Amino acid sequence: MRNETVKSIGDYIREQREQARISMRQLAQQAGVSNPYLSQIERGLRKPSADILQQIAKGLRISAEALYVQAGILEDRPADTGVRSALLADAELSERQKQVLMEIYESFRKENAAAAEAQAAEVAAQAAEVEAAAEAAAAEAAVAEATATAATTGAAAEAADDGRPSRTSWSAATAEAEQAEPSGNVDDVPGQNVPPIG
Repeated sequence: MRNETVKSIGDYIREQREQARISMRQLAQQAGVSNPYLSQIERGLRKPSADILQQIAKGLRISAEALYVQAGILEDRPADTGVRSALLADAELSERQKQVLMEIYESFRKENAAAAEAQAAEVAAQAAEVEAAAEAAAAEAAVAEATATAATTGAAAEAADDGRPSRTSWSAATAEAEQAEPSGNVDDVPGQNVPPIG
């Protein structure tokens, strides 16, 4: 497995060097390593250190991060959409231009992620409001139903008292009779000839 990583980093460096149209001797000189040592790296016989990879990256005008990922020193970022790789592989851009473009790209990604997070929070807040309103409506409906049930039950209980008139109807009938009849004896109504007490 270690040899595969060494081989792949060497192949990657060779590909980048050939794309940049830099000779091995020129790259070795720019990276501060010997020509045979660079040749051994490209053939997968040597594993370069992080410092050597950084020097080679400068000579190739690519990001040292790209070489670190290829060498297995850094893990590749899973969210890479290809933009990062394309920027890092572009031989016509200087290291500073690549860095600036990467910073701009990352700032746009962070801004979009923050906007998406804010939108998700807003949707969650709206859902909570709808849920609270539904719970309040359900509570109001339960109260209304309980009130209606109590009123129906009370009226049915009054009417079901062995066929006797309810208190309300009895009170109303008594009040009506008292207003309609004069005080004293009534000939037609039995039980009204009761002498006054006292």
